[in-house]
Amino acid sequence: MEKALWYLLVGTRGGTNRVRIIRALSERPRNANQLSEHLEVDYNTIRHHLDMLLDHSVVEKGGDDYGALYFLTDQFEHHREAFEEIIQHMD
Repeated sequence: MEKALWYLLVGTRGGTNRVRIIRALSERPRNANQLSEHLEVDYNTIRHHLDMLLDHSVVEKGGDDYGALYFLTDQFEHHREAFEEIIQHMD
């Protein structure tokens, strides 16, 4: 998980938005539209980042399509300390 977090947050473009998504989901589960409105980021951009986070087991989806809620995975929660360390290294 730590390697995946380095890749997602530092190694590719969009790391800042992914951090913002993770922080928003730490507050409470949200769907893609809610994240888009809350973060003031285009809906399609949010969906792209959620797909990346899903592929790397950072978030999981509950429900179907448009209204699906996204949650942080237990696997991510076990590595939250690594997440906090990694974001300290971001510009």
